[in-house]
Amino acid sequence: MTTDYNLLVNIDWQTIVVQLINLFIQILLFKKFLYKPVMNILSKRQEEVDAPQKEADEAKAEALSLKAKYEEDLSNAKAEADAIIKDATIAASKKSEKIVSDAQAEAAKLKLQAENDIEQQKKKAVNDAKEEIGSMAMGIAGKVIGREINEADHKNLVDDFIKNVGDTV
Repeated sequence: MTTDYNLLVNIDWQTIVVQLINLFIQILLFKKFLYKPVMNILSKRQEEVDAPQKEADEAKAEALSLKAKYEEDLSNAKAEADAIIKDATIAASKKSEKIVSDAQAEAAKLKLQAENDIEQQKKKAVNDAKEEIGSMAMGIAGKVIGREINEADHKNLVDDFIKNVGDTV
């Protein structure tokens, strides 16, 4: 069995060139009529798949933005509350200081009035005592002297007695 290897492998260059041209034409046709439409369909499907992800990303970004705004508003509210508390504390402190100073002024006024009342009561008591003692002295003097004392003598005696009593008190 003798075979000729040349017969099995026979290269025909014209057939190869025609086959290559045919392949090139098929590639161009596939590209124009099959590859581009398939790629368009695939890109549309990819967009449909990416759309929910894109919406989710946008919603997440919006949520983060709202969260940042909420946190900023919350910190502003806390700062405002702190300022209100501080102002209220200052106002309460001023009011309490005013109340204390008013009470002190009222106490001083009442003390002064009480001292004035005491002084007036003291003067009245001294005057009442002078009159009482003067009457008693007149009665005693009248009995001792044995005669009636006129008004001028009575006044002189009372004044002398009061001076002497005032000096001893």
